[in-house]
Amino acid sequence: MDYGKLKDEIIAYSREIGIDKIGFTSADPFIEMKNLLIRQEELGYQSGFEHKNIEERTHPELIFDEPRSIIAIALAYPSKMNNAPRGKPGARRGIFCKASWGVDYHVLVREKLEQLAAFIDSKVCDARFKLMVDTGELVDRAVAERAGIGWSGKNCSIITPEFGSYVYLGEMITNLPFAPDEPMHDQCGECTKCLDACPTGALVQPGQLDAQSCIAFLTQTKGLLPDEFRDKIGNRLYGCDTCQAVCPKNKGVDFHLHPGMEPDPDIAKPLLQPLLDISNREFKEKYGAVSGSWRGKKPIQRNAIIALGHFKDQSAVSDLIKVLNEDVRPEIRGTAAWSLGKIGGEQAKEALMRAQEMEEDPVVLEEIEKGLQFFELEM
Repeated sequence: MDYGKLKDEIIAYSREIGIDKIGFTSADPFIEMKNLLIRQEELGYQSGFEHKNIEERTHPELIFDEPRSIIAIALAYPSKMNNAPRGKPGARRGIFCKASWGVDYHVLVREKLEQLAAFIDSKVCDARFKLMVDTGELVDRAVAERAGIGWSGKNCSIITPEFGSYVYLGEMITNLPFAPDEPMHDQCGECTKCLDACPTGALVQPGQLDAQSCIAFLTQTKGLLPDEFRDKIGNRLYGCDTCQAVCPKNKGVDFHLHPGMEPDPDIAKPLLQPLLDISNREFKEKYGAVSGSWRGKKPIQRNAIIALGHFKDQSAVSDLIKVLNEDVRPEIRGTAAWSLGKIGGEQAKEALMRAQEMEEDPVVLEEIEKGLQFFELEM
């Protein structure tokens, strides 16, 4: 088998099926990433969503029998929304991050990997593969960096010369010995715009992220959001694009190459108040196809309540009072209490005082007290 020729054929086929970048690397252990992951764990910087076994995350031979190489791919996604709706008083809107626009990228990238695997399988009878997109053992960023897709930016994203950091990543381990491509050298230089702009200081140093204080992570948690992050979340419902938006390498970058990635404006920037009482069925029907729905409706609803407090829109008070009085989930009732305090006004204050007399859950009572404290600060 002429693997050099096959590699060229794979690259050509990848372009035919809409893969925007492809790279090849060895299946050697990712030692540098292993050291970083160990350090992250020691510092408590992990999100908890990662694959737990660091050895498996960095040693391909532990998760695939006799690996010979890894093929990495990237798909470019849009950074701008056509016909984006604007929020206004009485009709405020939240925002899903760009990586949650359109169809869930896990599905889109896996489809391309499956097409690529089928093509290789048609050429080599004993070819074997293990496909991964985000939720696999390996660290997508480490594979993509070593395969020459792009360099690992200070914002912990892979940055490509062509598409900036607005790319989805995926990879396949294979038993076929493809020649590795050259890794790309760092091109961030002295720039620290992403570190400077991070709303919570989660980028503690170039290439190191404290996930526990990253808004993208915090929007996916299900409990009460820690006090110090509530004002910083703004109207974000899922994810955060700040460190990408300020990156000079993303200036003017906006590719619309895949129809499935185009956002539905009313899903990517939904009205906030209808989210407060949306049923599980309605949520699944409307948002189930986007990656931002993977944790269910509770985090989205909680973030929507915080966003309404952020806007201080009096038109939301009645809806928030209903949540405070009727929702069965303490985290949601408590967040509504906090948000009512942020919005202010006599109606909100009276509702909080009534709830304080009726509420039995200590978590919610603490949030009611926080809400009432906003009124004391105004005096």
